[in-house]
Amino acid sequence: MYDLVVIGGGTAGLVCAAGAAGLGARVALIEKSRLGGECLYTGCVPSKALLHAARRRLDFATAMAHVRASRAAIAPHDSPDRFRALGVDVVFGEGSFTDARTIAVGDRRLRFRKAVIATGSRAALPDVSGLRDRPVLTNDNIFELAEQPRTLTVLGGGPIGCELAQAFARLGTRVTLIEAGPQLLPREDPDAATFVASALAADGVEIKTGITVRGATDLGGDAVLIAVGRAPNVQGLGLDAAGIAFDSDGVHVDDRLRTTNPRVYASGDVCSRFKFTHAADAMSRIVVQNALFFGRRKSSALVIPWCTFTSPEVAHVGVTGTQTRLRGAQTITIPLEHVDRAIVDEATNGFVRIHHERGRILGATIVGDHAGEVIGTLAYAMQAGASLSQLSAAVFPYPTFSMALRAAADVYQRTRLTPGVRRALRYYFRLWSALS
Repeated sequence: MYDLVVIGGGTAGLVCAAGAAGLGARVALIEKSRLGGECLYTGCVPSKALLHAARRRLDFATAMAHVRASRAAIAPHDSPDRFRALGVDVVFGEGSFTDARTIAVGDRRLRFRKAVIATGSRAALPDVSGLRDRPVLTNDNIFELAEQPRTLTVLGGGPIGCELAQAFARLGTRVTLIEAGPQLLPREDPDAATFVASALAADGVEIKTGITVRGATDLGGDAVLIAVGRAPNVQGLGLDAAGIAFDSDGVHVDDRLRTTNPRVYASGDVCSRFKFTHAADAMSRIVVQNALFFGRRKSSALVIPWCTFTSPEVAHVGVTGTQTRLRGAQTITIPLEHVDRAIVDEATNGFVRIHHERGRILGATIVGDHAGEVIGTLAYAMQAGASLSQLSAAVFPYPTFSMALRAAADVYQRTRLTPGVRRALRYYFRLWSALS
């Protein structure tokens, strides 16, 4: 009998397994392919390695060699040997529930006190006539290309589509990017999307927005990359046998990440709308506490930022500008051309935009170099309940891009000097002068 059985060896599963084993639980980790999952082999690691190579304007062969080398360098962190050394029983094969407390892997039956579904997601294919009859690229296979396509059509203007469109364009491929909506990065601030669109166009990407592709024949190019979203991996898990509810959006969980089987939890892409590695990590830490120690931590309490790693980067946390306007809150924008570090680095293409309600931070968008690094400060401030007044009192090293946060906080502080406050201050200084 295992204290915890985890299905899936990606980020969510690895964090659950390592965390539980480190606390002394008896843990089994089931993986049908290789530990590390989408993040290591087909997601974050190879895509960021390719973007790095493209920024350096390397040739295609050298860029792909860098992708492989990056994966190889990081792979030992997720290796079976490492997890076995942590005390995890690593089982390779396809796991499926046979009842509410048992998972089968081949001929083996694993009984559990608690279990976690952490099977992740895969690239979703849109309902386009003839698409399944032609070879297409997704993030699952694009990093295995041996030859550089002369022309590439990217379907989908979200983060994956924008990142890879820019990377391949910088490597010399002629790229066309097609997005059904009116702007790239549909979840982002329109001004942020405009910055990214301009940057991609400057790199040679032909951008087509507001285009609905109805047939595969509408997609030209030597190669086609599909980047229209992710679909949860719920097939073949025997969820019905365990009394676990699910649908096309993934496994159903409550706020404590428990499924409809109270002994089984889920974490990561298979159950979350936040399909990011760092979100899977954070959710899995909640799962370990709630599943093994009768914890009551809520996933809704997490403040989850995200970043699109184009040049410039776009980072976001919390509410959007549209949501802010509906709430009657305020917005402060600091153009990077007013930030000293951006000026000296010749990187003024962007802004910091913070939405707040009487100083309480509701959300933010940052566009520019190092946006992904800076957004973490605001995510922490929101998680800790820090206000713009407290942010104004914090000390940031000079000159850094983070000074833009301090500048935004200082703008808020000045709004607190209302006409009434100013009159009171004038009276105070007159009185002080008279008494001196």
